[in-house]
Amino acid sequence: MARDIDCISGDVVDVAIRLHRDLGPGLLESVYETVLAAKLARMGYTVRTQVPVSFHFEDMQFDNAFRIDLLVDDRLIVEIKSVERPTAAHAKQLLTYLRLTDRRVGLLINFGGATLKEGIRRLVNNHIPSAPPRLCANNQFD
Repeated sequence: MARDIDCISGDVVDVAIRLHRDLGPGLLESVYETVLAAKLARMGYTVRTQVPVSFHFEDMQFDNAFRIDLLVDDRLIVEIKSVERPTAAHAKQLLTYLRLTDRRVGLLINFGGATLKEGIRRLVNNHIPSAPPRLCANNQFD
């Protein structure tokens, strides 16, 4: 039976917070990605890293056009950053990944700040059950 997407994202956030607290900010994204993936796998999740994604546009095929940092249980996309301050472009990147892969929920996690609380953003692509309107893909960003 598939796990609830809200439970999956909650577990990812919990692990990310502990990871940031233990390792601190400022490491390379690849370090956070590797450790986060390993910890989630220990919890029983199926975790794939650097997942290549291809897509079609009009009559063209684009193979391996981008890579998803983490794909958890084939449902949740996690985009990892380690920057002082995330930008709107980072959120748009994740929303594009959600749309092109036809997935509904993604997490943008920035490990670069002093605390992780401000570094987590949950984005939703037309996932109605638990998303406030400001997080839906069809709405304007700040």
